[in-house]
Amino acid sequence: MTFEEQLFALQDTRYRDFHKGLVPGMPEGHIIGIRMPALRQLAKEIDTEQILASLPHRYYEENQLHAIVLSGMKDYGRCLKEVERFLPYVDNWAVCDGLRPRCFAKHTNMILPHIRQWMRSGHEYTVRFAIGLLEAFYLDKHFEPQHLQWVASIHREEYYIRMMQAWYFATALAKQWEATLPIIPTLPEWVRRKTIQKACESFRVSDEHKELLRKTRKP
Repeated sequence: MTFEEQLFALQDTRYRDFHKGLVPGMPEGHIIGIRMPALRQLAKEIDTEQILASLPHRYYEENQLHAIVLSGMKDYGRCLKEVERFLPYVDNWAVCDGLRPRCFAKHTNMILPHIRQWMRSGHEYTVRFAIGLLEAFYLDKHFEPQHLQWVASIHREEYYIRMMQAWYFATALAKQWEATLPIIPTLPEWVRRKTIQKACESFRVSDEHKELLRKTRKP
């Protein structure tokens, strides 16, 4: 059985039709329709070197598999190299957000310069990926107030960058309230309003803090 045949053997057409609406802009026929548990199991069975070597991929699920493989890679140096090779091919939010290499969490000092570099990329999903790493790995013990300024200084119009900025600041409000609150009024209006909306929907933000945020909805 070829690799493509393996993929289509896992196809769920009802899930495909549902999932197409969650990933706008994908070319017709490029989503097979494979549920994530099946993809994660397949990632354990396939030749991962084949996936890593076969860029660009045709199918959305191949890119998801690629992200799963990279997220589980233990060799930091190899992982960084492969992430940088893969990022230009990431063309949707779902694959972008599924790319969270766990080995990066063990090398937070080493990866920070690369995060800064990715934030300056002209590629929408590379910037989103960089902000997502700060949200995932740098809002707890590795948090530094300057990280907030880095994200606030990104002035881009792409929807998926602005949405990730809002998610980042909403999470920062839950985890680093005192440092984050003064930043909120300085954000671009769309990002500020979306941040407040997400924070007010979060169970991790107290009712008292939500009330304060609602008062800052207008600058």
